[in-house]
Amino acid sequence: MPTGYISVGSNIDRERHIPASIKALEARYGQLTLSSIYESDAIGFTGDAFYNLIVGFDSDLDVKAITEQLRQIELDNGRNRECKKFSARTLDLDLVLYGDLIINEGRIQIPRDEIEKYAFVLEPLAEIAGHLQHPVSRIRYAELWDKFDKTNLQQHRVTPVW
Repeated sequence: MPTGYISVGSNIDRERHIPASIKALEARYGQLTLSSIYESDAIGFTGDAFYNLIVGFDSDLDVKAITEQLRQIELDNGRNRECKKFSARTLDLDLVLYGDLIINEGRIQIPRDEIEKYAFVLEPLAEIAGHLQHPVSRIRYAELWDKFDKTNLQQHRVTPVW
């Protein structure tokens, strides 16, 4: 059974939407592996800071079924699918990895290129799956994080009060 990793983010009522998403993911996939929660500045637009984390899970569903479930959880949490890519959001759930799959079909990209682009994806992924290798580059996530340019990094671990 493949292990998948979901990037979770919110900057609108994040204290409500992050726990709600974890509860919904647990209801669908059972036991989860959670990274720490990171607070990071909005990227690409001016807005409130995000809470971000990575959630690991095991499933035998296909990628399309998982992405459909993630979209429904977003909608259940008030996500507006008409908003711009870089904008405030109640909840953003992206399947960034699924086993060793490599897929680039329309809107489905596995592994997501955000892994190597954004600290808010790579740091929590390296925290819970640092020993795993990127399916394309074959470099471990811990090594990718070690080499990541942390100049002007606007991100830190937080302990929310929920």
